[in-house]
Amino acid sequence: MSKVVNTAAEAVADIASGSRLAVGGFGLCGIPDALIAAIADGDATDLEVFSNNCGVDDYGLGILLGAHRIARVTASYVGENKEFARQYLAGELEVELTPQGTLAERLRAGGTGIPAFYTPAGVGTPIAEGGLPWRYNPDGSIAVASPPKATAVFGGRTYVLEEAITADFALVHADYGDTEGNLVFNKTAMNFNPLAAMAGRITIAQVENLVEPGDIDPAHVHLPGVFVARVVHTGPQEKRIEKRTVSGGTK
Repeated sequence: MSKVVNTAAEAVADIASGSRLAVGGFGLCGIPDALIAAIADGDATDLEVFSNNCGVDDYGLGILLGAHRIARVTASYVGENKEFARQYLAGELEVELTPQGTLAERLRAGGTGIPAFYTPAGVGTPIAEGGLPWRYNPDGSIAVASPPKATAVFGGRTYVLEEAITADFALVHADYGDTEGNLVFNKTAMNFNPLAAMAGRITIAQVENLVEPGDIDPAHVHLPGVFVARVVHTGPQEKRIEKRTVSGGTK
């Protein structure tokens, strides 16, 4: 059965205020930019986002952030977005920072039905012991702090308990997808897109190249269509770079 919808706007039309969104991509690589832009064109607000990062000020999730449409973010890196930092420090945004590998595993666990797992990452730090500022007051004091997490010892080593992530919707970007939702991701876009897709109750995929069932070798499928509810053909993605650098040298 075809899962193709005609436009990005149609694909995200039922994302309502307060929805929880798992969003794929790594930096600006492989982000579902067309789906994010379509949400920005709508009126959904108070969104909770789970993503590796929050884009940059004028692209990706940064668009929703700049429009004050995001209420809470769980991420592992936020260093390229000045508006993100401003909102967080001003008490306008709640932020849960988590180690990158832990974030990946929390998404994967949510997609496979594992409610929680133990990891050594964060043991002996505020990640496990609590006290990280999730939200500030406007005067700079801490309004909401992270709670302490359970720990246990296995084989003489201490581990911290991390809960899985599930979301109402997942938004992902794929290089190739067929009409039944089988997806192939390109290089670095493999990092978080498959994991975000697994964690979403309704997963929406924008694809650069839309093909018919059977055109993708089953051995090359990165994410089976069983995880995907909707596919929208958006064509080639704009290739943005977070920070452009040049090497030194003499003329």
